[in-house]
Amino acid sequence: MEDNGRIPIYSPEFAADPHGHYRQMRIDYGSGDAAAPGPGLVPVEIWPGVPATLVINYATAVRILNDPSHFPADPSVWQRTVPADIPIMPMVEYRPNAIRTSGAEHARYRRAIADALAGIDHNTVRSMVERSAVPVVNTFCEDGRADVLSQYAFPLVFSVFCQTLGCPPEIGERVAAAIAGMFDGVDTATVNAQMGEALLDLTALKRAQPGDDVTTRLVQHPAELTDEEMVHQLVLLFAAGVEPPLNLIANTLLLMLTDSRFTSTVQGIPLPTSTAIDERLTTDPPMANYCITYPPQPTLIEGVWLPAHQPVIISMAACNTDPDLSSHTAGDNRWNLAFSSGPHACPAHARPFGTLLAREVIDQLLDYLPETKLAVPAKDLVWRPGPFHRALTALPVVFPPSRPFPIL
Repeated sequence: MEDNGRIPIYSPEFAADPHGHYRQMRIDYGSGDAAAPGPGLVPVEIWPGVPATLVINYATAVRILNDPSHFPADPSVWQRTVPADIPIMPMVEYRPNAIRTSGAEHARYRRAIADALAGIDHNTVRSMVERSAVPVVNTFCEDGRADVLSQYAFPLVFSVFCQTLGCPPEIGERVAAAIAGMFDGVDTATVNAQMGEALLDLTALKRAQPGDDVTTRLVQHPAELTDEEMVHQLVLLFAAGVEPPLNLIANTLLLMLTDSRFTSTVQGIPLPTSTAIDERLTTDPPMANYCITYPPQPTLIEGVWLPAHQPVIISMAACNTDPDLSSHTAGDNRWNLAFSSGPHACPAHARPFGTLLAREVIDQLLDYLPETKLAVPAKDLVWRPGPFHRALTALPVVFPPSRPFPIL
């Protein structure tokens, strides 16, 4: 804990043991239930000197997420009170898109994105993963070892997502560099310039050469998005469509490689990948602390006054594991907050796409390299520090070397 009494959720110590910190938060601040009385509203820092309130009680989180009039998502006023160059700014700053606006503006952007995503065909996505997996696996299968994150999951997820958006490889490479900077804290100006230029080129390409893809459906949508608006919708799509599925894949694979339920049972039938994904979405969602809102005036909730224009962050990981939810199970996890709740929740068509992508990517790896095992003890894996994500720095594995597989 910092000298100011706030808990730095961006620190390596927090990243190494977030659930230990959540347990201590419940002791110190309650979780809203009889066993741990208290509001479950925790004073934190999301960057040095940048205060926020972290919500760790499930019922309170749902109330906030479904009350956009008191808890809007527009950070414009708050943004003027903090340094413009803090590394987390690209993840939280105002953008004219569906995640950082409220009211009619939000409704217009959300409708355009939801309609564009509705055109994704899941059978086509499966085919994309199958076709794209073999060339990626062939880059390391003869080595007998690999970092699943950098050598397999990222190139495969990014390739499939770019195909879904209709983004050609040369533009995709520029976007990938910008996304890495966004999540790893490269300065705001550099990230925004890299991302903006690449996505403006993608917009221009799809206006001139339309196709059967998400970007084309956006540029042709009745909302008539401007080039600037297109860039910001695409920023949102890339940020939500690459990094979270990537972390979900790595976190799920880690569970499957270390839990005997997914490798063997008494009957010899391991639990399926979909079960592991559901469990990870509940216990360790890829975006652990996010869904940020900014009350426009001091707001009383659960007996606590929340300051005006200060970030209120939902801890999806802490809320999903709230002791008051003991009757809920990961197997029936439609209640969990991994995809948020309320008017800013992930669009309906985004959710099955993300879980389908994760499942297919994992299953392809284990189909081709079924004897994959962790290369190091799980306790030696390193988690990336940062206030928002739950992400490994690497996932090293070993397997019997294999000759390259035929390209499909």
